[in-house]
Amino acid sequence: MRTDADRAAASAWTLVIPLKPLIRAKSRLADTAGDGLRPSLALAFAQDTVAAAAACPAVRDVVVVTDDARAARELGVLGARVVRDEPAGGLNAALAHGARSARAMRPAAAVAALNADLPALRPVELRRVLDAAASFPRAFLADAAGIGTTLLAAAPGVELRPAFGGASRARHLASGAAELLTPDVDSVRQDVDTGADLAAARRLGLGPRTARATLALRPAQ
Repeated sequence: MRTDADRAAASAWTLVIPLKPLIRAKSRLADTAGDGLRPSLALAFAQDTVAAAAACPAVRDVVVVTDDARAARELGVLGARVVRDEPAGGLNAALAHGARSARAMRPAAAVAALNADLPALRPVELRRVLDAAASFPRAFLADAAGIGTTLLAAAPGVELRPAFGGASRARHLASGAAELLTPDVDSVRQDVDTGADLAAARRLGLGPRTARATLALRPAQ
């Protein structure tokens, strides 16, 4: 466990949010949103995620790692600092690159990787998670299914060591990261990969951009 001084140092987080090119994003939503809608829906998810993260009092800045020009432009308007995915080596390479970029500007930054598909994200719930994470060198939050990960945090001076994708909860546990069991943070756990995920996020309350984007979906959804 970490000291009060350690927790104070981690009270202002840099969040690193990865986003693949929109044309390739959210392929598992194909039965919910056609190819013409999925890029805009993926962008709306990311916009609501970034806006909520930036509004969280525990967050100092947001770094988005993406090579998508449209996403870079729109997320930059929301205050994110956009860095190119120079490794082009997949999700975890992008996250490690984003963390290095963040610490190049703020060497003592506490860094957390956050999924870009959290359209119901609430700043107050994100703060609860980050406050809990500040007690550990590395910590993570499992997704709503209890299989993946939506957030991985590293204290100042601690390497992020992301292992996202698929059954990442088990990998993060095996890596020594503490699992956060923070109650009442459903909006931070509910990522969206499928139509069922989107319905669950809608029940929590979608962010404004996602709510608008979903108006174009088929009525059955």
